Amino acid sequence: MIFGTRAVMEAVKAGREIEKIFIQAGLNNDLVKELIAVAGEHGVPLSFTPQQKLNKLSTKNHQGVICLLSAVKYAVIEDLIDHAYNEGKEPFFLILDRITDVRNFGAIARTAECAGLTGIIIPDKGNAPITADAMKTSAGALSYLPVCRVKDLKKSIQTLKENGIQILACTEKASQSLYEIDMNSPIALILGSEEDGITPMLLRDVDHLVKIPMFGNIGSLNVSVSAGIALYEVIRQKNYK
Repeated sequence: MIFGTRAVMEAVKAGREIEKIFIQAGLNNDLVKELIAVAGEHGVPLSFTPQQKLNKLSTKNHQGVICLLSAVKYAVIEDLIDHAYNEGKEPFFLILDRITDVRNFGAIARTAECAGLTGIIIPDKGNAPITADAMKTSAGALSYLPVCRVKDLKKSIQTLKENGIQILACTEKASQSLYEIDMNSPIALILGSEEDGITPMLLRDVDHLVKIPMFGNIGSLNVSVSAGIALYEVIRQKNYK
């Protein structure tokens, strides 16, 4: 973490990889206004937070501003797509829509790295922070697996589609089984929030809705388990035709 308005502002200007900046609700001085403007210019997420929460994050003299540094360097989607195609590989992405549990996120990243994904795409708001805890839970996979943090998942999906990548949404709302879809093409798979699944707006832009068949009394799987099943079905189809 970095503390204090001016120190945080300099970190933003220096291009440090920042997960989020927490600003005490109600702070409105000129320096804070400048920080908000600079963060906006650099695309750094902000959260206006009660003082009590800031005090829980740190007992140091934070002056109402705490910056949470990211444990990874974020990648650019277009660069990853170009690199995959230039290497003669089919791009293979995982889009995570508001996965909030850091342990789920770390476990998903571990599976994704083992499956050889091109990268993971996450929104800049509403996702579990990529901190040392996430790195530990991923068993170090986040040191190897590229992560793209984007402002707008909808636009990112369009970018993927424009580059010949088929978009699949894994959701219990689907009528088609995961095992009925031909996945022998560039693929991006979307998984949604532990609480309410994939954002409906995103579901309208996908090529296929798919579900994992359920045969027991419980109607859903843990999202990290779902990720493992879905990712390795893609792998199975691509490698065992």
